[in-house]
Amino acid sequence: MKVLFDIFLILHFVGWAIVLGGYLTSLRKPGLPVGVFHGAATAVVAGIVMMGIYESNKDLLGYHLSEAALGVKLVFALIVAVLAFVAQRKKEQTPMWVKHGVGALVLVNIVIAVFWL
Repeated sequence: MKVLFDIFLILHFVGWAIVLGGYLTSLRKPGLPVGVFHGAATAVVAGIVMMGIYESNKDLLGYHLSEAALGVKLVFALIVAVLAFVAQRKKEQTPMWVKHGVGALVLVNIVIAVFWL
């Protein structure tokens, strides 16, 4: 189970890297790349699977994670996915607050993962 958890952890990291990279590459252009939504969806699904694996195998994994932090991360991840979906639909007419909201919430999600979990 630890190997499976670690595989989904890598997918989770790759998803957030796609979101953050897509945001950073679009700073001087309108809209967000389509890949940002796909990266957010990958990160959300991988995170949910990791939560399930963790909850069913706490003793075997050897990790102690804060359930409150996981819940907060899930909420922020869902908001990022929704904002990325809105940006994908609006393309060049994406409001700046949506674009920068994606970037800010991804960074907040990373900070929570590093300092709270």
